[in-house]
Amino acid sequence: MAIQRVGVVGCGLMGSGIAQVCAAAGFTTTVREVSQDLVDKGLKGIDKNLARLAEKGAITSAVQSEIRGRLKGTTSLNDLKDCDLIVEAIIENLPAKHELFRALDALCPPATIFASNTSSLTITEIAAATKRPQRFAGLHFFNPVPVMKLVEVVRTIATDPAVCDELVAFGAKLGKTAVRAHDSTGFIVNRLLVPYLLDAIRALEEGVGSIEDIDSSMKLGCGHPMGPLTLLDFVGLDTTYYISQIMFDEFKERRFAAPPLLKRMVLAGWNGRKSGRGFYDYADPANPKAMKF
Repeated sequence: MAIQRVGVVGCGLMGSGIAQVCAAAGFTTTVREVSQDLVDKGLKGIDKNLARLAEKGAITSAVQSEIRGRLKGTTSLNDLKDCDLIVEAIIENLPAKHELFRALDALCPPATIFASNTSSLTITEIAAATKRPQRFAGLHFFNPVPVMKLVEVVRTIATDPAVCDELVAFGAKLGKTAVRAHDSTGFIVNRLLVPYLLDAIRALEEGVGSIEDIDSSMKLGCGHPMGPLTLLDFVGLDTTYYISQIMFDEFKERRFAAPPLLKRMVLAGWNGRKSGRGFYDYADPANPKAMKF
């Protein structure tokens, strides 16, 4: 079954980005949020992104209108009942995801594919709330979704291989490179990235180098676009801390354990760019200053 109609649950940073790229790729897309205010906020962000692309000449005003015309916002799950694919992008909370997918499972026909954008929870555990584990997979996008070219297609031991093939093809239609990953906590990217980020914090704790020197070393020595501590601030220290806890609980290995400094910073509310302070102070966003510990 070729995917034609896409539903996205959640219109926050990730959900709105997913909805935007789906509509831009020609799919009729319905994005659902729990309140009209959140729907309006998400769609406003999409409108701003599309307007920026039009101003830069990346798309014409006609294409901008066509994309927007394929996109609908709603507060009703019932509006997703005819979708061929539904991508969940809500809070990283297992009971909330179970509640959502139980409702969708009762609402949607058996052919509908369910996918979760989770970055840390196991797909098998989420799919357990439904009666269609063979049509359930992970579809993990990266932030910002319209810019980042990767999507992880995550297959559980129960997922029908044909469903994964369809999702890989879907990713290609979105202009993404789709990689196939098994349902192991963290998938491919976070399985490799999170220990690297945590080790950078340990290096800082142990006095291996300063914040600036650690970041510069990885940028100039390894060709990374940004240093690990800058990246932590961008991702969110609270997000990284949460993911590390899930991964450590799964594997019980030190490399996935959150360093004490990370825990203290999260407790203090120093979550990075979004809070104005992390490993850098963003009082002047254009010129962040490294913190002193």
